[in-house]
Amino acid sequence: MDAKKRVEWIYRTKNNEQLSARYDEWAKNYENDLEEAFNWIGPERVTEVFAAHVAKDAHILDIGAGTGLVGMLLAKRGYSNLTANDLSQGMLDEARRKNVYLELNAMVLGEPLDYKDDTFDAGVSCGVFTVGHAPASSFDELVRIIRPGGLLIFSVQLVAYETTGFKEKFAELSASGKWEGVAVSDKYQPIPKGEPEVWHRIWTYRVR
Repeated sequence: MDAKKRVEWIYRTKNNEQLSARYDEWAKNYENDLEEAFNWIGPERVTEVFAAHVAKDAHILDIGAGTGLVGMLLAKRGYSNLTANDLSQGMLDEARRKNVYLELNAMVLGEPLDYKDDTFDAGVSCGVFTVGHAPASSFDELVRIIRPGGLLIFSVQLVAYETTGFKEKFAELSASGKWEGVAVSDKYQPIPKGEPEVWHRIWTYRVR
């Protein structure tokens, strides 16, 4: 199966169990496929925004870390207190090989997360909040586990933002005083090769 067909296969999943199994199967080829077929630049864009806002000594959760591309880039910038979670153990096994995370946890976004309140200083996520993946309801738990004053910095695919509840969830969390907006990036193409019509933005919110 070539990379483009594999991505289509991923997006045809029906539930989290199937999604996890398919990512487990893809894990060893994931990075090569994204680079060769799509020139995936999402991690670089998210890391750049994150590094402009978060101190190097922060306790950070890499949300839906996958194979650890964001963690690797953060480690190169001097971040060392990194925890990863992902629904796919296979992806986490690949992330572990990068030796940048202190802890790696198999967890499903949109379900209760096994972290105490206010555990982390910041959370970062790239490519996770897209059609058919982690739902907008994930943010209820994420604001719980980030300490007051901490930051959530993440990308969202714009089709998902407009059509699958992210826009409404972000407004709800702002109206209820759970977080406040800090910045939103211009839209950009994280996969400029192969699928140029896919657009993302990066949001930065401060938890209250």
